[in-house]
Amino acid sequence: MKILVTGGTGFIGRNLVRKLVEKGYEIHCIVRLNSNVSNIDKRAKIFRHDGNIDLLIDFFQSQKFDGVVHLASLFLASHTRYDIENLILSNIKFGVELLEACKISNVKWFINTGTFWQNYKNERYNPVNLYAATKEAFEVIAKYYTETSELIFTTIKLNDTYGNDDTRNKLFNLWKKIALSGEVLEMSPGEQIIDICHIDDVINAYELLIEYLNSNKRYEFKNKTYVVTSNERMSLKKLAEVFEKVTNKKLNIKWGARPYREREVMIPLENGEVVPNWKPKVSLEEGIKKLFEEELKCQQKSN
Repeated sequence: MKILVTGGTGFIGRNLVRKLVEKGYEIHCIVRLNSNVSNIDKRAKIFRHDGNIDLLIDFFQSQKFDGVVHLASLFLASHTRYDIENLILSNIKFGVELLEACKISNVKWFINTGTFWQNYKNERYNPVNLYAATKEAFEVIAKYYTETSELIFTTIKLNDTYGNDDTRNKLFNLWKKIALSGEVLEMSPGEQIIDICHIDDVINAYELLIEYLNSNKRYEFKNKTYVVTSNERMSLKKLAEVFEKVTNKKLNIKWGARPYREREVMIPLENGEVVPNWKPKVSLEEGIKKLFEEELKCQQKSN
């Protein structure tokens, strides 16, 4: 099975690529010309894209991919007028060019990656920000391609994710930093509900969906949307307490020192459909312990 992955240099992408090559899939990653690919599994093949759609289509036609997993995107929590072009180029134009190449080369399926931020206040569509609006726009455009070809398009929506070797400036990384340094971190009042999933569970959802799309049940997944969601949702403040308990470290958080951001998501998307037979397996406590494996081992030795 031959699969193209976009966003292979990112946290989720590189973990997915590694897992898929371990399962025996032939994986190709499409990256920008200047991308650092050192963190992509060496067993994956790299295609450097210069923006030329003709070369992109030639590449698709020569490789005859079975499917595409589209993880690449430009995320901005807020934007300025100067960000608009890049958001549209990254989150709409590039994706549409992939769909065009898929249609021309008869790719069987396409897994898109969406965001809970497309569903502010749990509405069917209410974008938190322009980033979320571009993600929705791409899904709407994809309808044209599924109506005019045999391509099966399906979406997995993600919220917060975490795991080892995550270099992003995300919640648990910030907390790990201050837990070890003793620094003070200013945060909002902390009443928002957090839905955060371990990378192993996230990757498992993609794996399962790929298996379904490679089976004779693939047509049941056309134009479907699934979510990756935790069964341990809790407030940000409560999550900090769990983090402190597991790591046995005090977080010097100054609650309420920062206001909620504009259109803060207080309750993430609820009641979304999960990929059939998928459920989160890594508990919060287990996942946090994994983040602190080395530190906790040293702590146990000293005790």
